[in-house]
Amino acid sequence: FTSPASCLCGSAPCLLCGCCCCSSNNSTITRLVFSFFLLLGTLVSVIMILPGMETELRKIPGFCQGGSAIPGFENQVNCDVIVGYKSVYRMCFAMTCFFFLFAAIMIRVRSSKDPRAPIQNGFWFFKFLILIGITVGAFFIPDGTFPTVWFYFGVVGSFIFILIQLILLIDFAHSWNKAWVENAEDGDNKCWFAGLLSFTLLHYALAFTAVVLFYVYYTQPDDCTEHKVFISLNLILCIIISIVSILPKIQEAQPQSGLLQASLISLYTMYVTWSAMTNNPNRNCNPSLLSIVSNINTTEPSGDGTQGQVQWWDAQSIVGLLIFLFCTLYASIRSSSNTQVNKLMQTEEGRGSGGEGVVGEDGKLRAMDDEEEKVSYSYSVFHFHLCLASLYIMMTLTNWYQPETTTQAMHSSMPAVWVKMSSSWLGLGLYLWTLVAPLIFPNRDFN
Repeated sequence: FTSPASCLCGSAPCLLCGCCCCSSNNSTITRLVFSFFLLLGTLVSVIMILPGMETELRKIPGFCQGGSAIPGFENQVNCDVIVGYKSVYRMCFAMTCFFFLFAAIMIRVRSSKDPRAPIQNGFWFFKFLILIGITVGAFFIPDGTFPTVWFYFGVVGSFIFILIQLILLIDFAHSWNKAWVENAEDGDNKCWFAGLLSFTLLHYALAFTAVVLFYVYYTQPDDCTEHKVFISLNLILCIIISIVSILPKIQEAQPQSGLLQASLISLYTMYVTWSAMTNNPNRNCNPSLLSIVSNINTTEPSGDGTQGQVQWWDAQSIVGLLIFLFCTLYASIRSSSNTQVNKLMQTEEGRGSGGEGVVGEDGKLRAMDDEEEKVSYSYSVFHFHLCLASLYIMMTLTNWYQPETTTQAMHSSMPAVWVKMSSSWLGLGLYLWTLVAPLIFPNRDFN
């Protein structure tokens, strides 16, 4: 038991959970464990908004003092609805503070020889205690202006995280396309090309189907002008990036570019468009997908504070969580071959995703320290990424509802719509830039 104890309570970079990661590098294991902390906090947040939990959460001082309604607003909003959302705000506040603390501590760590590196790669038990302590303290924060101020922190952080998600998806699509093309050329097996073609057509089919459904369910003949503009504009932009990706000059400068990447970005853009439209406070332009499929009443309180019931989850939140889980796992184990993505994400090419376990002096198998000369990723940037992810989780689980301090209600808001739409436009522009940049700056390395 020496190895687990030194890993949990000391600085030894050993393996957790036996040999589940016996062939992994120390840097990969560290990222996976920190990602596990984030996923654990996400799971707790999900539990807090499950039906039935409000009975226990109402006992927290200052939330709902012994009643089913918020004191002073008994006829305006049911506290059973709001208490879960307020708990999610505090849980995600604790996770954000936890990762921001480590982002500040780990600034400019160059190698595992730095005195701060053992803090990054060990002492997991004490880190867990710190997270629990911050969480407990967060639940004693008085309401006041906290929900409103933290909402805007969540909006800004989520906007940045959506862009990071898009960057990771672009990187994943490039890696996917490169790997399958190389397999097809090396093995002279056309099945790899058939697979690329099939997934490309599938992505475009889903994106086009989404556009049709958007026009049918999220627009009205004499209303929903914003939605019509959003859908049409993003459709045009997706067509543009698809055409540009296969232009001869682009193919000459970027041989790895193709329709697979453009199709995946187009599909993700349609998801962000749908997510934005579901936050429109105009209920005529924002039918609940869950109510259509399951006949569940998912009405929400209006902006004037009248009585209502806010759904605790919806379809777009589930999709958002699934994409979040994929991007978090990918960010933890990725080893990109794209130079520009590595520079942006502060990682090193070909490092942090493999390696051989080493046997220590005590005969225990340990993770290999692959950062003695240079870290394979920026500790500080990685923690800041998880910090933004915590804010994104908060906004996703609360459906981007804006807390109203005067009525203690939660309602959809147009700022959330514009944040998501602007992030989709900026993301499309970013992908277009990756295509045309080698032509504009031919002397720079865009390998």
